[in-house]
Amino acid sequence: MSKDIMTEQQGPILIVTLARGKANAIDLATSRALGEIFQGFRDNAGLRVAVITGAGEKFFCPGWDLKAAADGDAVDGDYGVGGFGGLQELRDLNKPVIAAINGICCGGGLEFALSADILLAANHATFALPEIRSGTVADAASVKLPKRIPYHIAMEMLLTGRWIDAEEAHRWGMINHLYPAKDLMAEAVKLAELLASGPPLVYAALKEIVREAEDTKFQDMMNRITKRQLATVDRLYASEDQLEGARAFAEKRDPVWQGK
Repeated sequence: MSKDIMTEQQGPILIVTLARGKANAIDLATSRALGEIFQGFRDNAGLRVAVITGAGEKFFCPGWDLKAAADGDAVDGDYGVGGFGGLQELRDLNKPVIAAINGICCGGGLEFALSADILLAANHATFALPEIRSGTVADAASVKLPKRIPYHIAMEMLLTGRWIDAEEAHRWGMINHLYPAKDLMAEAVKLAELLASGPPLVYAALKEIVREAEDTKFQDMMNRITKRQLATVDRLYASEDQLEGARAFAEKRDPVWQGK
């Protein structure tokens, strides 16, 4: 565990806070520590939702720590089990993740945030992909961003490094909701509580379907789902929770999800 990362468990919710120096930049050691945290979150049946944020109100995360790189951290070094930031390449992460973006979110920090399922931001947050100005490529953002917002807006950000404010990010659909800074974490936890009360096996199936569908034709994907060829879908259809949902509806009560 790294001293630069704070974790807090609130029942089934895990809150992960980057707290490294003044800017919450990520070096190799921090990336590896994040990977261990998110791997633990993935594998802990008692945890259902994660919230990621940054310490303070100025920075969410600027991404790769260039000072650490200057001191010998190789850009192609060992990022750990989940790739850079421990999240974006972590296999089989079938639980919801919320990003609560509390300030500057750029470069690898934006790529880190885009690894979440739902993005919330403080009104003062700002976003950019400035890698172009240092002669390198925003690799993960080049894959993800044109799929999330209009192609021409994503390409402008990638090709120019232009900064956008929270309102513009929200307008293009990069951010789900904006809040005053003082309300951001409370709203993130409120959303996490809502998700934590939901059916975990359905969440797992949804996330696997969405991942697999990226590279699969529609009818092929539908065939895989109906034939229960996805592990999470097969588990869901054979579960007690599947029956509980139907029983609760028939009995006009709230379902009690057990995740089995």
